[in-house]
Amino acid sequence: MTMLQLFKTIDSELDRITMYRVVLYYAALLIVAAFALSFFGLLAFSPLQLLFSTALILAASALANWIFAWGFDAPANVESPYITALVIALIMNPVSWTDAAGIGGLVFASVWAMASKFIFAYRRKHIFNPAAFGVALSSFMIGQSATWWIGGSIWLLPFVAIGGLLVIRKIRRFDLMFGFFGALFAAIALTSSDAVTTSVQALLYTPVFFFAFAMLSEPLTTPPTSLRRVLYGGFVGVLLAPAVNVFGFFFTPELALLAGNIFSFLMSPKERFMLTLAERNKLANGVYEFVFSSDRREAFAFTPGQYVEWTLGHSRPDSRGNRRYFTIASSPEDEYIRLGMKVYDAPSSFKKAIFRLPIGGVISASHLSGDFVMPRDTKRKLAFIAGGIGVTPFASMTRHMIDSGEPRDVVMLYSNKKVDEIAYRDVFDRAAALFGMKTTYVLSGETASLSTPSDTYIGTIDRNFIEKRIPDHAQRTFYLSGPHGMVSAMDATLRSMGVPRHRIKKDFFPGLA
Repeated sequence: MTMLQLFKTIDSELDRITMYRVVLYYAALLIVAAFALSFFGLLAFSPLQLLFSTALILAASALANWIFAWGFDAPANVESPYITALVIALIMNPVSWTDAAGIGGLVFASVWAMASKFIFAYRRKHIFNPAAFGVALSSFMIGQSATWWIGGSIWLLPFVAIGGLLVIRKIRRFDLMFGFFGALFAAIALTSSDAVTTSVQALLYTPVFFFAFAMLSEPLTTPPTSLRRVLYGGFVGVLLAPAVNVFGFFFTPELALLAGNIFSFLMSPKERFMLTLAERNKLANGVYEFVFSSDRREAFAFTPGQYVEWTLGHSRPDSRGNRRYFTIASSPEDEYIRLGMKVYDAPSSFKKAIFRLPIGGVISASHLSGDFVMPRDTKRKLAFIAGGIGVTPFASMTRHMIDSGEPRDVVMLYSNKKVDEIAYRDVFDRAAALFGMKTTYVLSGETASLSTPSDTYIGTIDRNFIEKRIPDHAQRTFYLSGPHGMVSAMDATLRSMGVPRHRIKKDFFPGLA
C-alpha cells in the first residue's frame, strides 16, 4: 500500500466518525494504554488506582453536567462530559479509594470543569476549556494540582503522538498546530542556551503533544478562521515555553491554555443561538432544507460558505452523537437560517430526531466557523465544483449574490448521479437569469439522449470536461465542495492543469448519515 492509498484509507475511516467521537476514542485509548503499562509497573501508579480514579471522574462529570444542563435549560451534549472527564483523568494523578484528599481533588476538578461551561459563558457559549479550568481551580482553591502524568512517560508517547495526529487530521487544524509548535520552538530558541536539548526534552518528557492534540484543539474555544487560529496557537505556544515568564510568573499548561482562551475570545467572541423550526421542505430526492427563525437574527452574522455546529438533544443518540457541522444554505440577507441536508437509507439518530422535530421546535446553533468564503474582490473570476450535498455553500454564496445585488463572474459544475438529486436548481437558474451565472449539471448515473438539456452533461467531471466548460480556468479561483474523495480528485486534476494551490479552496462533507 502506497502512502497515498494509506491516507485515503485513513480519511475514509475518519469520515465515518464524528469529530467528538474521534477525540473520545483517542482519550479512551490512552487510558487503556496507561492501564496496560501500569499493570507491568511502567507507570508510577497501580492499574486499580487508574481504574478507580477514571470511574470516579466519569461519574462526577456526567452527574454534574446533567445537573447544570437541567438548571440552565441548555442542551446536554452526549460526548462532552466524557471527553472532559477522560482528559482530567489523564492529567491529574490517580488516587486510591482510601485517599480522601485525592478523591476530593478529582471530584472538585470534575464538577468545576462542567460548571465552567454554563457559568463562565458568553450568550450560552463557554469561554474556557473545561478540563483546564477545573484543574486550575482545583490547584488554586484546594491545592490539588494537575501533574500531567500523561506527558512524563516515553512509553505512552507513541499512543499520544499517533492518536493525536489522527485527531488533528480529522478536525483539519494543522494551522493551529503550525502556530503552536512554531511559536513554542521559536520561544525556546530565543530563551534557552541549548535550544536543541530543551526542544527534544519538551517533546519527549512533557505533555506538549497531548496538550496540543487533545486540549488546545478543542473546537469550541478556538477561533473560527485559519489566521486567527495560527495567532491563537502561537500565543499559547510562547506562554508554554519553559523559560518564558510574565513578571516572574511561569505558566503551567492549564494556565497557558486559559490565557489563550481569553485571547481567542477577545479575537472572536462566539455565542450560542436557539433557533426555531419554521419550515421543512424537500428539495430533491433525499435532500431536504430546514428553515429556522431566530428572535436575534441580526446577531447571527455570517459570511456565505461558513458552517455552524448544530446540537439537538434526543433520546438514545447513536455512536455519532447529538452534534453535527452543517454549512448554512441561506444568504446573510435572508431573515431565516436555512440548513440543507442529505438523508441516506440508514439515517443517524440525529437526522431521525431533526425530522421528528415539530414546527416550533428548537435546535441549538453555535461555533460559526470556516474560511471557505468568496474573496473580497468581487471582480475576481470564480469556478464552483460541487458534488452532491456539497452544493450547500454555493447555494449560500449564490443567494448572497442575488440578495445583495453584487453579482460575480461564476461558472459552476454540479455533479450528481441522477437528475432528481439536483438541489437548489431554482437558485442557480435565477442567478443565470439575473447576471448570467453558468451552471452545468453533471450526471454520472443517467443515459444521454436527444432530449438531454444543453445545461446537462452525462458523465463525470475530468480534465477534458473542465477545459471544455471552463476555457479560462487559468484565470479563475476554484472552490471545491463535496465528498472527500471527490474534492481530493478534483484538487489533483486542477493542479495537473497548472492551477496554483493558492487558487484552489477546498471544503468537504464527510457524509455522516
